[in-house]
Order: sequence, then structure tokens, then C-alpha cells
Amino acid sequence: MAYVNADALVSTEWLAEHLKAPDLRIVDASWYLPFMNRNGKAEYNEGHIPGAVYFDIDDISDTDSKLPHMLPSPEKFASRMRRLGIGDGNRIVVYDGSDNHLSAPRAWWMFRVFGHTDVAVLNGGLKKWKAEGRPVEDLPPLPRERHFTARRNDLLVRDVEQVRANLASGREQVLDARSKGRFDGSEPEPRPGLRGGHIPGSKCLPAATLTDPATGLFRNGPELKALLQDAGIDMSKPVITTCGSGVSACSLTLALHLLGHRQVAVYDGSWTEWGGRADLPAEVA
Repeated sequence: MAYVNADALVSTEWLAEHLKAPDLRIVDASWYLPFMNRNGKAEYNEGHIPGAVYFDIDDISDTDSKLPHMLPSPEKFASRMRRLGIGDGNRIVVYDGSDNHLSAPRAWWMFRVFGHTDVAVLNGGLKKWKAEGRPVEDLPPLPRERHFTARRNDLLVRDVEQVRANLASGREQVLDARSKGRFDGSEPEPRPGLRGGHIPGSKCLPAATLTDPATGLFRNGPELKALLQDAGIDMSKPVITTCGSGVSACSLTLALHLLGHRQVAVYDGSWTEWGGRADLPAEVA
């Protein structure tokens, strides 16, 4: 596959072989946009990979913020991980139930933000796992609490003022994971009250294109590199990823990480924040 950081993905075959490893923790981070009419927690309760715990992106967040699923404090993240039985020294594998790794990369990124780098995404997700006839269960796990040390790495995160300052400096490239129509402003935003368009000067690479539709797997290294180059990204310069609310931006972050890019940060507020503020500039097609 020619990835630089191939350990950020694991195959269904690998996971099946290591399913009962004592240091492994499996995390179901399924989350869906409202118009998809799917409920990640309900689907988890109906059937999940044996031993998997449910990572609720909306709950493991700053619930005092008016913006959806913003990063929580290190203390809250550590508390939630302890309850899930995830601790220091664990190898973590994250998956979701979408067709294109919609939300698992968000959990992957959150673990990395809070200092836990031994984490990977299940390539192909739950869909591939089930298609291969591998086991699922509906039993709720009973995890034993583990100590989790959370230290926030601010190099992996950007806030609205940093992105606004970047408009003038141009130091970091901005890459948007939304569809081309939403990016151009020709399609409506799924959240009410948001303008169409994009952050001035940003590039567009829809997150859905990172997955091979025939296999459900992340595209290989050369294919990902070609997509990024076609989007206008210079791999030698820093990148800020963005999307609608900071979820699918993490798929771009994972793709860049797979290719060895070392300076990638997620704009956590993304278009929900930027597009909802009249004082911030926006461009359309």
C-alpha cells in the first residue's frame, strides 16, 4: 500500500487474529449526520465487534459549547476513557459502521490529541467485518476501569482565531472535507442557519473520495497522494483540515498521516462555526 505510517490502519484479518489480546481495546465510534437517519448507539447495541465499547462523539465533548462535539477537556476525556476501560498502555483499534470511515478517524484523532498514539482505524470498518462473516455480539461489555493519562497536544488543533490569522499569513494550507457542492455554496448546508461557501483560499477534497467504493478500504498511498496533489495540496507545507463540524476533517488528517505528513491540525469548529458567523469572510464558487 506504500503508506509511510501504515500502523495507523489495521486489517480485519489482523483484528480477528488479535481479538482476545489482553492489551487490545476495540472502540465503536459510529456517528451519523442527522439526514442519514441512523443512530450509532442503537446500531452498536444491536451488534458490534466482540468486546467493543461505544465511543459517543457527542457525549465525549465539550457539552457546554454551542458548537457540536467540540473537544472536551483533558479531564473529561480521561474520565470517559477510564469508564470505558481504556488506559495507558492499551493498543486501541477504532471502527465505525459507515461505508467510508465517516467517524472512526475522529476518535483516532481525539486519542492522539490527548496523547495516546498507539491507536489505529479498522480498514473497511464494521461493514467489511460483517461481509466476511466475522462475529458480532449484542452483549454490553463490562470494562474494568483503567488509568488514562490525558495531555492535550495543541499542535494538532486549530481554533477560529488561529484560522482567521492564517488568512493573512498563509502559513498553513486549509483543506475542506465537505462535498464540492457545499464547498462551492451550490448545495445547502445540512445544518440550518449556515451560509454556503468556504474559508477563503481553502482547497476541497471530499472525505468520501478517500475510500475505494468497490472495497470499502482506504485508497493506497499513491492514490491518496494523487488526490491531495489534484486538490492543490503541497505535501511540504503545513495543513489545517476542516469540514462541517470537525468529524470528516479527521479522515483527511488520517490520509495525510498515512502519507507521512507531520504538520496537520484540525479546525475543530469547522464550517458550523465559521459559516455561522457573519463577521468571518466566506467565498463561493
